This record gives sequence, C-alpha cells and structure tokens, in this order.
Amino acid sequence: MESARIGIGIERGVAAVTMTRPDRLNAMDGEMFAAIGDTFRRLGRDPAVRAILLAGAGRHFTAGLDLDYAATQFAPGSDAGRAAESRLRHIEWLQDMFSAVEAARAPVIAAIHGGCIGAGVDLACAADIRIASADSFFQIAEVDVAITADLGTLQRMGHLVPQGLLRELVYTGRRMDAGEASRIGFVNAVAPDREGAIAAARAIAEMIAAKSPLAVAGAKRSLNHSRGRPIEEGLRDVALWNAATLASVDIGEAMQARLAKAEPMFKPLDD
Repeated sequence: MESARIGIGIERGVAAVTMTRPDRLNAMDGEMFAAIGDTFRRLGRDPAVRAILLAGAGRHFTAGLDLDYAATQFAPGSDAGRAAESRLRHIEWLQDMFSAVEAARAPVIAAIHGGCIGAGVDLACAADIRIASADSFFQIAEVDVAITADLGTLQRMGHLVPQGLLRELVYTGRRMDAGEASRIGFVNAVAPDREGAIAAARAIAEMIAAKSPLAVAGAKRSLNHSRGRPIEEGLRDVALWNAATLASVDIGEAMQARLAKAEPMFKPLDD
C-alpha cells in the first residue's frame, strides 16, 4: 500500500523510512498508522533490506496522535458493551501497527529530532536503537489528555530506562530532553541537529547491513524473545536457533574474508 504519509528509499541494504506529514508535525491519523504497519511489514520481508532508518520530516519527529482523528474514532453507541468491544479492536489495531516495527526482521534505528510526543514515544520504543538531535525532547503526554498510554511505552520503555523514572514521566507528562535521555540510556547518542542524527543513524545502519543478515536476524529474534522471560528459556531458544542456522554459508564466507583480510559478501535472506 502506497501512502503520502510515508517516504521510502533503499540504498546499500538500508531502507530509509520518513514520516512525511510535516504540515501536521507528523501527527498520526489512521492513514499514518496504517502506513507505518504496512511499511514495516513489507520491509521486514524484503531480502534487500538489512537495516531500517526511521525519521520524520519537518520540525518534529512526530507530535503523536492526531487528536482530530482520535475524536472521530469513539463515538458513543446505543449499546455500551458493543461500543467497548469496538474500541478494544481499534486500540489493538493501533498497537499492531507499532508492533510491526519491533517485529521487522531488520534492526530499526530511529533518528529523532524536535518533539517526540505521545504515540511518538511508543514508536521510538519499538525501534532497536535511538539517536537524538540536541534539540529533541520526549514527552509521554497521554496523561495530559486523560488517556493511559496504550501503544507500547508502558510495556517496552521499562526495559530501557529505570522504572522509577519511567513512572515519573508517565504520571507527570513532563518533557525529557536529549541530554537526560542520553544519560539514562534511552538514546544511544546525541547529534547536533536533525541532519547529524540521521547521518549517525545511517552510519550504524550501514555497519549492520554489512554483517551476516542471518546472524543479525537471529540476534534480534533472540533479544526480543528473551525480554521478560527466564534466562534459561532465552538460552534454550537461541541454542535451537544456532543448531538450525550454523550450517549457513555465511560462516564460511566470514571466515574466508577474515583470513583474506577482505570484506565478506553475504547473500540476502529469503523473502
């Protein structure tokens, strides 16, 4: 599905995904949510894509949920039970759009500038790596519009930052600037501006794209699977993965390249 909400470019194994609604500060309406889900599902299957760079056009990464869109979604119905069931399905659909980012086979590096607000934090949490510009700020703003954040921040961010700080940010809705986000480890690095953040994110993406796509996919799968599970369960899962994939030609290619002091050339994964 093509959408005016998302721009895509693929070069040297890196897919650059840009939210392209700058006139509305990349606020997320139904079309934006659908485009994000569709884009990451497609790129996650694309053999040419070994890393994904996510950014926003304009002044801000994203202002979060488009409140005009939200106001049209939950009109009261004649039956409260049926209305609640409809709301549940819609919220689960929105959650699935961001879960597609986390589930993409290739690692996702978010280059964040300006405001990353509300649903933008949910989206950033679904990425593997975050790079911020010096002017960026993060705000879990749902509490300010009397909503409990429901698209992933509460479930994912606690694995990235201390629980006490997360609770403070969630309960107060205060802004966290790039410096604080870096100090607590929410972002990997801070660049001077948007262009610098995108350049730093692309450099990481190109490093990842040069590695064995099978090894990278296995590492991402294991990291995601192991989160919140007992260590023994994670070890068992990665053992089964390696038992199946150590027969790959990538190991021979990596060894031969190292002996020859050359760059390995890894084949793309299957669709």
